[in-house]
Amino acid sequence: MNESLIIAIVGAESTGKTQLARSACERLAQATGLRCTWVPELLRDWCAQRGRTPLQHEQVGIAAEQARRIDAAALQHELVLCDTTPLMTSVYSEMVFGDTSLYPAALAWQQRCALTLLTALDLPWVADGLQRDGPHVREPVDALLRQHLIGQGLRWSLVAGLGEARVEAAIDAIAPLLRQRAMPRDGLFTRLAARDAAQPAWLWACEQCDSPECEHATQRLARAAAQGLE
Repeated sequence: MNESLIIAIVGAESTGKTQLARSACERLAQATGLRCTWVPELLRDWCAQRGRTPLQHEQVGIAAEQARRIDAAALQHELVLCDTTPLMTSVYSEMVFGDTSLYPAALAWQQRCALTLLTALDLPWVADGLQRDGPHVREPVDALLRQHLIGQGLRWSLVAGLGEARVEAAIDAIAPLLRQRAMPRDGLFTRLAARDAAQPAWLWACEQCDSPECEHATQRLARAAAQGLE
């Protein structure tokens, strides 16, 4: 059996991680015939059961249990989508408690993911349980996630868009990882082949670009230009 592919979904609160994990999992299972599953965020149930958010010393256990559940799912499935990972716990530990001690283990675990999907901030913030702090934390959380994804050289892609467009963006990012795998059904690649054939010979995509390499290069050029004017 092929080694399981683990796809991480991270992002600031109220950016559609749970719905994206569920919907993309269903679509990929139907298109490929692979044994797919998604692993929910532990923190949601943790807060609901205790009626409070975690204390600082409880964060490490939450991160470890989130990783354990994902690893257990990977033993039984060929494709696992994760509605958050220990990296998210580490980011919130820094944001809330000023504690950066969880990063080494979290980033080491994140390296095992075949791809990390970062959900964009283009969805409206919606209150949902004790674990949400408010719209004001979304940009700082997004900035920290990008800092660590880029700094660790992790393979990641930005996922944006409303409704079905968001799911399509996620599937397009995941599909190249599956091209070398034998699958019971080839619906995913039939769809991709038709899409590719319909594209022009070149495509200017930066208006809604989901390529980290392009985004990072643009930022570097902007910084270089700014330094040249100083």
